[in-house]
Amino acid sequence: MALILNIETATTNCSVSIGKDGRMIALREENSDSYSHSENLHLFIKETLQAASISMGDLNAIAVSKGPGSYTGLRIGVSAAKGLCFALDLPLIGISTLKSMAFQLNLRNSVIIPVLDARRMEVYSAVYNANNEQIRETRVEEVTSDSFAQFAGQGPVYIIGSGALKCKGISEHQNFVFDDSIVPSAKEMCQLSYREFSLNNFENTAYFEPDYLKDFIVQQKKN
Repeated sequence: MALILNIETATTNCSVSIGKDGRMIALREENSDSYSHSENLHLFIKETLQAASISMGDLNAIAVSKGPGSYTGLRIGVSAAKGLCFALDLPLIGISTLKSMAFQLNLRNSVIIPVLDARRMEVYSAVYNANNEQIRETRVEEVTSDSFAQFAGQGPVYIIGSGALKCKGISEHQNFVFDDSIVPSAKEMCQLSYREFSLNNFENTAYFEPDYLKDFIVQQKKN
């Protein structure tokens, strides 16, 4: 039996779940534009453990969303996960934020493109087929009228996430379906982290860093 604590803080959704052999048995999350992850994360972890009627000592691994996404959000989640791994001597599992988003859709003969807002006219994106297999690398890219056009001829293309409306304003094709309501969640991480656990695909806890893709930029307040 594998009990895995899953942590998702890459976007506005602060989300924590407990998975038992890939099945979610507890979840606590709050999607807020205030980015209150630093205040909520450890409380959510405590509440999720209580809801699952287990203790820290019962866990077999810690999984964390590794990005891309918010620089600060990722640092909060990864720091918490690494701290727990060191304290409890547990393995660390990294899960792609975009892959867990694509995993929310159960579609046939479709292409799924999770996109997260990366400020200005850029998005973090990756491309998956209906089997949740990645068919194009993860990258940060500027949205243009040609964005994702090479996939539109293959059938329905679902562009999902916080960057979807940004794409909708520029990318036009009858096969594009836009949905900005989908946010990364620890729900989907339960199955994904269990797969990695079963394969012993663990991160080097000491050297693990999130996939930021972009340098952190400090924005100055205007006078």
